[in-house]
Amino acid sequence: MIMWSRIGLFSLLCVALCVHANSELAEQLDCPEDCDCHYFRINWVTDCSESNLTSVPLEGLDNNVYILNMNGNHLKELGPFPEDIKVRTLQLADNLLTHIKNDSFSNLQYLVDIDLSGNNISTIDSHAFANNPGLITVELQQNPLDLVDGPFLISKSVLYLYLSDCNLSKLSSSFFANTTALNTLDLSGNPLRIVEAGIFDPLASLETLKLNRCNLTHIAGVAFNSLVHLKVLELSGNNLKNQVDWALVLSNLARLELLDLRRSGISNLPENTFIKNQWLRTLILAENELAGLDVATTLGHNLIHLDSLDLSYCHLREPLSETPFLNATKLRTLILSGNHLSSVVLSEALAPLTRLQTLSLRDCGLTRLPANTFHRFGSLQKLDISYNPLSNAFTGLLSPLESLEHLDMGYSNLKTISRDTFLKMGSLKTLILSGNKLESLEYGLFQNLTHLETLELNYCGLSRLNEAVFYDNYTYPDLEELRLAGNPLKVFPDEPLIPKQLSRLKTLDLRNCDLSHIPPVAFNSSQNITKLLLADNKLGSVGDHNPLTFLQPLKHLSLLDLSNNNFSSITPGVFGNNPEISALKLVGNPWKCDCSIVEMWQWALAERGDIGVLIGSTTAAADTISGSKKKKALLCYLDTKSTPIKEGKLRRPGRELLNNVNRTWARYVREADCQWNHPLKPARILNRRTRAAVYEPLQEPAKSSPLSLMLLLTGFIMVVISVFAVSYSASRKILSLKKRSIKNTKSIESNDPVTSDIVININSS
Repeated sequence: MIMWSRIGLFSLLCVALCVHANSELAEQLDCPEDCDCHYFRINWVTDCSESNLTSVPLEGLDNNVYILNMNGNHLKELGPFPEDIKVRTLQLADNLLTHIKNDSFSNLQYLVDIDLSGNNISTIDSHAFANNPGLITVELQQNPLDLVDGPFLISKSVLYLYLSDCNLSKLSSSFFANTTALNTLDLSGNPLRIVEAGIFDPLASLETLKLNRCNLTHIAGVAFNSLVHLKVLELSGNNLKNQVDWALVLSNLARLELLDLRRSGISNLPENTFIKNQWLRTLILAENELAGLDVATTLGHNLIHLDSLDLSYCHLREPLSETPFLNATKLRTLILSGNHLSSVVLSEALAPLTRLQTLSLRDCGLTRLPANTFHRFGSLQKLDISYNPLSNAFTGLLSPLESLEHLDMGYSNLKTISRDTFLKMGSLKTLILSGNKLESLEYGLFQNLTHLETLELNYCGLSRLNEAVFYDNYTYPDLEELRLAGNPLKVFPDEPLIPKQLSRLKTLDLRNCDLSHIPPVAFNSSQNITKLLLADNKLGSVGDHNPLTFLQPLKHLSLLDLSNNNFSSITPGVFGNNPEISALKLVGNPWKCDCSIVEMWQWALAERGDIGVLIGSTTAAADTISGSKKKKALLCYLDTKSTPIKEGKLRRPGRELLNNVNRTWARYVREADCQWNHPLKPARILNRRTRAAVYEPLQEPAKSSPLSLMLLLTGFIMVVISVFAVSYSASRKILSLKKRSIKNTKSIESNDPVTSDIVININSS
C-alpha cells in the first residue's frame, strides 16, 4: 500500500511538472523581431526570410531553434554563432555573403544541413565545417567560387554536396581529398570543359554524379575508373561530339543503373559503347543528332536488361525498320517523341515489345497507323499520342487497348471523338483530351469509363459539360479530378455546374474560365470537393454582397485557390461552412490594407491553428523543410489616409515615409490599429518579441505544443495507473477483512450458538 501511495504521489508530481512545463515551455522559446516563428511537429522553426535583415538576429533567438531560415536577406558577413545554440538546419540562401571564414559555423555542433546557395561567395575556408561532426548536406550552388588549388573542404561526414553553377572552370586532383564520404555530388552548370583523370579518384563511395551543363567537350578515358559504386551518371546539356571513347569511359561502371546523355551533342555511338554496362536499366539519349544510330546493334545487343529508353527528338530515321528492339524485349518504357517516322516502319519496330507498359509517340507527325498496331500490346498501361495531327478516324485504332490506364490525346487536332473509342477501356484511370476544339462531346462518350479517376478537358472550347456524356443514373465512384481550365463556361443561376454523376469529385480546376460570378447552387451536386481552383478569373468583391456563397455546400473543402482575381476585401465569415480549409491561395488580388486583413490573420491562427493556411503570409513549414527559397508574398495596398495604422508605424528612424505602397500581410497586422471583430481575445504573448501565436479563442485554452501535449498525456496515464493501483489495494484489503470475519464467525458458531446468530446478523447487515 505504501509503495502504491508513493507511485500515486509520483504521478501527481508528474502531472504538476507537465502543467508547469506546458506553461513554461512557450515562455522559453523566443522569436526575434521581424521574424515569424512556429512549431513543425515538436521542432521550433524561426523564419526570418525576406525581412531586409543585415545580420542574424541573435538577440531574441532561442537556443533551441531547430530550423533557422534567413533566406532572401541582405547579410554580407557571418560572425560566430553562440556556443549553446542547437540549430540543425540553417538556411542562408539568396543573401550577399562573399566569404565563409573558418569560425563562421564552428559553434554549431548540432548542424545537419546548411544552404548557402545564391550568394556572392568567392572563397570558403577549407576548415569552415571541420567542427560540425554531424553535417550531412552542404548546398553552395549559384555562388561565384574562386579556383581552389588544394582541398576544397575538410569534412568526414558530408554525404551530399551541391556545387552547381559555381563558375568552377577547373578542379584540382586534390579538390575532393578530404570529403571522401560523399554519396552525391552535383557539379552541373560549371564551365569545366574537360574532365581530367584523377579528379574523382578519392570518391570511392560515390553513387550519384551530376555533370550536366558543364560545356564538356572531352572526358578522359579513366576519369571514372575509381567510381566502382556509381549508380547514377548525368551528363546532359554538354557538347560531347567525337572526342570521347565511350566504351573506355564507361568500362569500369559495372553497377551503373541510370545514364543521362540528353542534349549532349552526340552524333554517333559505336557498337561497343555499353558492352560493360549490362545492368543499365535507364538510358536517356534524347535530343541528340542520332539519325544514323544503329539501335539494334548499339542498344539491343548489349543492354539486355534495359527497362527504360528515351530516344525522343533524336531525328531517328530508317534504321528502325530492321527490328531494332528484337533483343531488348524487357523494355517496359519507350519514349520516341519528336521523331517523325513512317507509320508502317514504326509499327514494325514496336512489334517485339510485347511487355511494353509505357509508350510515348508525342509529336511524331502521325496521322494514322496500321490497323493492327496496338493489338499486340496486351500490357500497355500508358500511351501518349498528344501533339499529333491525328484524323478523327485515328481514335478507332485504340479500341484493343483494354488494359490501358493512362491515355493522352491532348492537342491532336481532334474535333470529334467517336463514342466507340472508349467502349472497351474499362481500366482507364486518366484521360487527357485538352487542347482539342471539341466544343461538344458525343452522347454517352464516357459512359463505360467507370474506373476513371482523372479527366482533363482544358482548352477544349466547351461551354458546358453535359451530363449526357456520362452513364445516366450512375455515380462514377473513382472520378475525383476534373480539369476544365481555359473553357468559356456558361454558368446558369439555378443549375449546378457539374453533372450529378460526378458527385464524388474532389478536385475541380476552373482556372481561366472567364468567370465573373458563380451562383450559390453551382456545387450543389458536387459537395465532396476538397480542392477548388478558381485562379485567373474575374471574381471579386461586390459591395456588402458575399460573392463566395457558392462555397457553403462544400463542407469538405481543404484547398481554395482564388489567386489573380479581383478581390479587394475578404472576411473569415465567408468560410463559416468550410471547417476543413487548410490552404487559401489569395495572392495576386488587389487587397486593401484594412481590418478585414487582421481578421483573416487572427482567424488563421485561432481557428485553424496555423498562419500557413494563408499561402504567402509566411514560409510554410513544409517549404522550410524542403529548402524553398522563393515565395509569392501575400500583399495589400496601404493608403495612410484610409488605413487604420498605429501611431509611429508609418515612419521609423532611417526609413522613408511608407505611404501608398504594398505591405505584406504579416507586417500590416503588426502595424494595424484594429478592433477585433471576431470573438477572440489577445493570447498570452510567448515573450515580448514572438508572434508564433497572436490570438486565441475566448472560451478555449491556448493551443499547446506537441511536446506539451505528450507530457500532459504521460501525466494523465500515470494518474490513471495510480488510481487503479490504489483501488486494487483497497479491494484486496476489504476482501482480506471479510475472510477474517468469516473465519471468526465459524469459530464463534462452534462455541456459542447465540453469539453466532448476532455475528451473522451483523455481517449480513
